[in-house]
Amino acid sequence: MKMYVIFYIISFLFLFVAEAISLPRFALRENSSCIDCHVNPTGGIIRNRGGWSYSKNMMAMISPRSDFEMSNKISENINFGFDVRGQYLLQMTDSTKKTDFQKMNASLYTNIDLSEDISFVARYDFIQDIWEGYGIAHLIPEVLYVKGGTFSPNFGIRVDDHTAYTRGGDFGLLFTTGTKQGLIYNPMYVESGIEVGVNLFEKAFLTASVGNQGAALFSEDPSFTTNLKISPAISDEVGLFFGGSLGIYRDRRSSGAPSFQIIYPQVKMYGGYFGFGYEGFTLMAEYDIADEYRANKIKSSFSMVEASFTIFKGLDAVIRWDRFDPDTKNDDDDFNRYVMGFEFFLYSFIEIRPQYRIQSENPSVTNNSALIQFHIWY
Repeated sequence: MKMYVIFYIISFLFLFVAEAISLPRFALRENSSCIDCHVNPTGGIIRNRGGWSYSKNMMAMISPRSDFEMSNKISENINFGFDVRGQYLLQMTDSTKKTDFQKMNASLYTNIDLSEDISFVARYDFIQDIWEGYGIAHLIPEVLYVKGGTFSPNFGIRVDDHTAYTRGGDFGLLFTTGTKQGLIYNPMYVESGIEVGVNLFEKAFLTASVGNQGAALFSEDPSFTTNLKISPAISDEVGLFFGGSLGIYRDRRSSGAPSFQIIYPQVKMYGGYFGFGYEGFTLMAEYDIADEYRANKIKSSFSMVEASFTIFKGLDAVIRWDRFDPDTKNDDDDFNRYVMGFEFFLYSFIEIRPQYRIQSENPSVTNNSALIQFHIWY
């Protein structure tokens, strides 16, 4: 029996054996939405007052004393925040074991409220040199908004671990193969454009965006991304969502032998996702397909299943299965990864994340890895 079949069974059993509860999982766990904790309606970057208070008081084992005053406000209409990540890596191959330290990101955020319904958000990462900046206008509060500027498009489940194949994949860090091993949504991917979002009957969230991937003007067709998320209200204790995404853009690559011409094929990415949360348990899954992504007339698939369980306040156990199939017509060419670890929130705004990662591919090689990630945010 293949390992990914075994993992499906384990995940299925875990769903029923655990006392049925990821960043998206926190919203799922609390039966809330991204905008409840973030200024950006699609989540990520700077946290609003509710998200900041949740980070301070609800996540960690130890929180600051009530008489110690803290705030994320510079003034009544200006907030700030940051994210700093680094990790200690262990890489294992057939012949060697190597360890090293990695600086991952150091992002500074700010949000300026120009009115009750108009905000401006900015982010700069000093390590990766990533810039985001956009305005958000809530034309009909809690129903319709328009966002314009430079931002990350809303595709799939936006987990914070970019090594998931449904996001950016391994990103050439531990095991470089010279080929794509994930979708385009790595930490550096942003588009300049416009996004429109609408809440439908408080149970569905639809977004659509169009933008320019690069710095060059008039060089290629704009990209298009849309996402529909359905969140039926079952009860106050149960969180549930499901939905689908579509992304279309023009890639730029060589046609290969014999002409080696520059071509611009249209790449289509589409898929569905699901999330369930009850008390301290969450389960999320996503499956995507990409046409013409790696090569002409080639279809690739990307999968992710993640389960998490709160052992006690401040300590979560997390397991995840990632799968990447470079060519769906070929057998035994897929990559599988099994991630097992913990997320330890010892003190407010401080996270320690140990993980062990098992790689599985054909032909089999020794290329497992382990890490301890340190995360400080505000």
